Amino acid sequence: MARLIISADGPGAVAGWRAVFHHVAPDLETCSWYDPGLEPQADDYALVWTPSSTDLARMKGLRAIICTGAGVNHLLDDPAFPVHVPLVRMGGDQTAGLMADYVLWAALGLLRDARTWALQQAVEVWRNNRVSRTSTETRVGIMGMGHLGAYVARHLHHVGFMVSGWRRSPRDVPGIRVFAGDEALPGFLRDVDILVNLLPSTTQTRGMINYDLLAQLPRGAGLINVGRGNHVVQADLIRALDEGVLGGAVLDVTVPEPLPAGDPLWSHERITVTPHVASEASREAQVRYVVDVIGQMERNERPALLCDPGRGY
Repeated sequence: MARLIISADGPGAVAGWRAVFHHVAPDLETCSWYDPGLEPQADDYALVWTPSSTDLARMKGLRAIICTGAGVNHLLDDPAFPVHVPLVRMGGDQTAGLMADYVLWAALGLLRDARTWALQQAVEVWRNNRVSRTSTETRVGIMGMGHLGAYVARHLHHVGFMVSGWRRSPRDVPGIRVFAGDEALPGFLRDVDILVNLLPSTTQTRGMINYDLLAQLPRGAGLINVGRGNHVVQADLIRALDEGVLGGAVLDVTVPEPLPAGDPLWSHERITVTPHVASEASREAQVRYVVDVIGQMERNERPALLCDPGRGY
């Protein structure tokens, strides 16, 4: 019978995780990674977020590792990660729905210049910054058309935005024009009023959103970063905003996290910063997803978000 060893969020969180697993799947055996008497077995699964290198080395004989985050680059970047052990990323309907709602909120905020309203309220100024463009007249481009990207694209398209996507390799997404490959990137960027980054963090994508890329967008475009902080060259972002190349940015991820006091991103008048909250599902939703993944693997089925270590996601 499958057993889940819980490492995620440290020893203080294990009891809370186990209580929810007992409620959702009472027949699933769970235990703590931090139990000094623990002896991992070949049929065990591990639930992790940021395990140490020592812990990762001990996981080399497990059935699978399930991460509580959609991004797993922090695991793959550790030389101790056992690449032969299946790694499954966090997913589920609530995770995708939360991300889609966040991006919709951010896109509407950029469209209506809501950052100006917030600044004016803080100093008690009543000034009309009228915006006459609607969502149906606004082009949103999503970089990274995987599971989350495609879901977000469909959500925005349903609302009425004109949506396109870009990814490394071709993929059909009904109702969405998808550009593929480096040669298609300039054409994609030319027709984007709001750029959404949902790329995975790989050696090819880190630092990809720099001044040269941002300058290919229509002047005054907006940026929403819900991928990873290391995708964006933050000094280039500030330069692009200061020069009017970009009109605004919403950042849910930064380097470092938490963003330290005094960082210029905090105080820039064209930047909205949120504390990495875009798509963190409830504990119960995460538990139900993990139970589904274990069930799939026990039936020798392939989970949809099984990571390919060679690609980095």
